[in-house]
Amino acid sequence: MLTHLRPALVLLVALTGLTGLAYPLAMTGLAGAIFPAQAAGSLITRDGRVVGSSLIGQSFTGAGYFHGRPSATTAADPADPAKTVPAPYNASNSMGSNLGPTSAALAERVKAERDALQAENPGRPVPIDLVTASGSGLDPDISPEAALFQVPRVARARNLPEEGLRALVTAQMRGRTLGLLGEPRVNVLALNLALDDLARR
Repeated sequence: MLTHLRPALVLLVALTGLTGLAYPLAMTGLAGAIFPAQAAGSLITRDGRVVGSSLIGQSFTGAGYFHGRPSATTAADPADPAKTVPAPYNASNSMGSNLGPTSAALAERVKAERDALQAENPGRPVPIDLVTASGSGLDPDISPEAALFQVPRVARARNLPEEGLRALVTAQMRGRTLGLLGEPRVNVLALNLALDDLARR
């Protein structure tokens, strides 16, 4: 039995060291050397301070900011840890709402949000990504149509011309990755930072 046990243990230790230690360290070092910003979390800094990541959305609710997609993420209720409370863009609890297309609660929520958006911009169809959450609840991007839809509200709140804000949105638009993957998009955090920069001029 010992003749079989010893090689098995040696192989276990060797493979654990190789695949559990050496390989992850090598890949982490290689990623940091080739893609330093991405390996560090694609962080966005302003005035030497980290303000977020280009990969994780943030909750913007003020009228003077562009809003992202709804987020269904939750967090433990401080008053009762056995319960959860809504916590938009909680990166430690990535999740969707788990409400299906026949859910009455989902239909009511989408209708309420659509009606509120329609009231602030009458006569224009509401882009679908402004009333539906992503599967992760952390989506940092919205469609160009969703960003342009919000221009009148942001312009009114900041007393800025709509033409200038449309130009700002257009400047922040990103196309498909490699021209093929995904859809055209606008990063909400980057757009709002550019908006703050524009307001300071």
